[in-house]
Amino acid sequence: MQSAKGKTKRWILDWDVLQGSGRWENPLMGWASSADYMQGTNLAFRTREAAVAFAEKQGWDYQIEEPKVAKIPPKNYASNYTHVPGKLRIHHTK
Repeated sequence: MQSAKGKTKRWILDWDVLQGSGRWENPLMGWASSADYMQGTNLAFRTREAAVAFAEKQGWDYQIEEPKVAKIPPKNYASNYTHVPGKLRIHHTK
Protein backbone atom coordinates (compact mmCIF):
# COMPACT_ATOMS: atom_id res chain seq x y z
CA MET A 1 0.00 0.00 0.00
CA GLN A 2 1.25 3.47 -0.83
CA SER A 3 0.31 6.74 0.77
CA ALA A 4 0.61 9.70 -1.55
CA LYS A 5 0.64 13.41 -0.81
CA GLY A 6 -2.71 14.05 -2.47
CA LYS A 7 -4.84 16.80 -0.93
CA THR A 8 -2.07 17.84 1.47
CA LYS A 9 -1.23 21.17 -0.17
CA ARG A 10 -4.14 23.00 1.44
CA TRP A 11 -4.36 25.55 4.22
CA ILE A 12 -6.93 24.62 6.86
CA LEU A 13 -8.79 27.17 8.96
CA ASP A 14 -10.24 25.68 12.16
CA TRP A 15 -11.42 27.00 15.50
CA ASP A 16 -10.12 26.68 19.05
CA VAL A 17 -12.35 25.06 21.64
CA LEU A 18 -14.31 27.65 23.61
CA GLN A 19 -13.53 27.78 27.33
CA GLY A 20 -17.17 27.88 28.40
CA SER A 21 -18.37 25.38 25.82
CA GLY A 22 -19.97 23.15 28.45
CA ARG A 23 -18.58 19.74 27.50
CA TRP A 24 -20.49 16.73 28.80
CA GLU A 25 -20.74 13.01 28.17
CA ASN A 26 -23.75 11.90 26.17
CA PRO A 27 -25.69 9.45 28.40
CA LEU A 28 -27.00 7.33 25.51
CA MET A 29 -23.81 6.65 23.52
CA GLY A 30 -21.08 7.86 25.88
CA TRP A 31 -19.72 10.32 23.31
CA ALA A 32 -18.24 13.64 24.36
CA SER A 33 -20.71 16.41 23.54
CA SER A 34 -20.22 20.16 23.42
CA ALA A 35 -22.25 23.32 23.05
CA ASP A 36 -19.59 24.68 20.66
CA TYR A 37 -21.06 23.95 17.22
CA MET A 38 -17.97 25.24 15.37
CA GLN A 39 -15.57 22.78 17.02
CA GLY A 40 -15.95 20.03 14.45
CA THR A 41 -15.81 22.24 11.36
CA ASN A 42 -13.00 23.62 9.23
CA LEU A 43 -12.46 25.47 5.96
CA ALA A 44 -9.85 24.57 3.34
CA PHE A 45 -8.06 27.10 1.11
CA ARG A 46 -5.65 26.61 -1.77
CA THR A 47 -3.22 29.29 -0.60
CA ARG A 48 -2.10 30.78 2.68
CA GLU A 49 -2.98 34.26 1.45
CA ALA A 50 -6.57 33.23 0.71
CA ALA A 51 -7.00 31.81 4.23
CA VAL A 52 -5.54 34.95 5.85
CA ALA A 53 -7.67 37.24 3.68
CA PHE A 54 -10.84 35.35 4.60
CA ALA A 55 -10.06 35.43 8.34
CA GLU A 56 -9.31 39.16 8.21
CA LYS A 57 -12.46 39.86 6.19
CA GLN A 58 -14.52 38.10 8.88
CA GLY A 59 -12.74 40.05 11.63
CA TRP A 60 -11.33 36.92 13.28
CA ASP A 61 -8.05 36.61 15.17
CA TYR A 62 -5.88 33.95 13.59
CA GLN A 63 -2.67 32.05 14.20
CA ILE A 64 -0.58 30.50 11.43
CA GLU A 65 1.15 27.15 11.87
CA GLU A 66 3.77 26.46 9.22
CA PRO A 67 3.56 23.00 7.63
CA LYS A 68 6.09 20.38 8.67
CA VAL A 69 8.37 19.10 5.92
CA ALA A 70 8.40 15.31 5.69
CA LYS A 71 11.90 13.86 5.42
CA ILE A 72 11.39 10.74 3.34
CA PRO A 73 14.59 9.15 2.00
CA PRO A 74 14.47 8.16 -1.67
CA LYS A 75 13.98 4.41 -2.18
CA ASN A 76 13.36 2.04 -5.01
CA TYR A 77 12.17 -1.54 -5.34
CA ALA A 78 15.70 -2.92 -5.65
CA SER A 79 16.57 -1.71 -2.15
CA ASN A 80 14.36 -4.51 -0.78
CA TYR A 81 16.92 -7.04 -2.04
CA THR A 82 20.23 -5.34 -1.33
CA HIS A 83 22.59 -6.94 1.16
CA VAL A 84 22.68 -5.24 4.54
CA PRO A 85 25.32 -6.60 6.93
CA GLY A 86 24.00 -7.57 10.34
CA LYS A 87 21.09 -9.60 11.63
CA LEU A 88 18.79 -11.09 8.98
CA ARG A 89 15.32 -9.71 8.53
CA ILE A 90 12.61 -12.35 8.62
CA HIS A 91 9.48 -11.75 6.57
CA HIS A 92 6.42 -13.86 7.36
CA THR A 93 3.88 -14.35 4.61
CA LYS A 94 1.13 -15.78 6.81
